[in-house]
Amino acid sequence: MIRSLLVTVLVLVFIGLAAIFAALNPGRISLDFAFLATEIEISLAIIGAVAVGWAFGITCALFGILRLITQRRSLRRALRLAEQEVQALRSLPVQDAD
Repeated sequence: MIRSLLVTVLVLVFIGLAAIFAALNPGRISLDFAFLATEIEISLAIIGAVAVGWAFGITCALFGILRLITQRRSLRRALRLAEQEVQALRSLPVQDAD
């Protein structure tokens, strides 16, 4: 409950900051891609760049998390096999050394 309220408040604060940023930067810039030329407001360009960077960061983190999940799965499998081997060795009768 408190966590969702905190997330909602943070989202509203960021939306408010973006609105203030847009109001304080009314200028327009031209962007020329190889296949498209357009004019957009400075605030939209910066907010778009931040959003693309955020999405790229999330994607990179996701690949790292997936790698860790795969590694954890293989380690759990190896642990299970080692535990089975130990259990099998414990059930063997003890042999005398002489």
